[in-house]
Amino acid sequence: MFGIEVNNIQIEKIFNAENAWENLSFILEGVPYTLLVALSGMAIGLVLGFFIALARGSNHRWLRWPARSYISFMRGTPILVYLFVLYFGLPVVGIQISAISAAILGFGTNSAAYIAEINRSSLNSVSNGQWESSRALGFTYWQTIRRIIMPQATRIAIPPLGNVFLDLLKATSLAAMISVPEILNKAQIAAGRTVDSMTMYITAALVYWPLTMIFSALQDYLEKRHNRYL
Repeated sequence: MFGIEVNNIQIEKIFNAENAWENLSFILEGVPYTLLVALSGMAIGLVLGFFIALARGSNHRWLRWPARSYISFMRGTPILVYLFVLYFGLPVVGIQISAISAAILGFGTNSAAYIAEINRSSLNSVSNGQWESSRALGFTYWQTIRRIIMPQATRIAIPPLGNVFLDLLKATSLAAMISVPEILNKAQIAAGRTVDSMTMYITAALVYWPLTMIFSALQDYLEKRHNRYL
């Protein structure tokens, strides 16, 4: 049932360097859109995820249960389906948004669920003694969060948050399905134009790779910068 038959493999049919070079600049035109969606989505996710994490850990049910439901829904549904709902579904009820806006909103609100859980676990990792000491010094709740808890929780959260962003950066390729002109979308157009899908998709992969390497290096820098104070 499952089998692979290999006969007379021709390297130039797998990756044509000349085609790749000729279309590289066209595929690179998608990089700004990829970065726009990834960075904007991460920014929304960080802000929204912070407040969802606080609600998730609240003693009030009217805050805790909506936050848990939101996290469960976003983590339990495919992001591509969510993008389709935003871009193709909302116009049915009279709400029209652009493909880029749908992608940013979709990835931002989806990543917020994962970021919220990371933030919650990072905040919970700070000992209760820190809270008690802050109250004894007369700090308010928000002063304690901002001055005492967040600096300690941030060091713990950086590695998993970095992984969320790298996954988000690669997942932006799904935005091609709603016509956002990012890297994969450009590669698909080039593939149709050259009738050389394998080369164009490999070229797109080789464009994503250095992007993830750059942000991985930034993640390593931030980790070392925060860990040097231990």
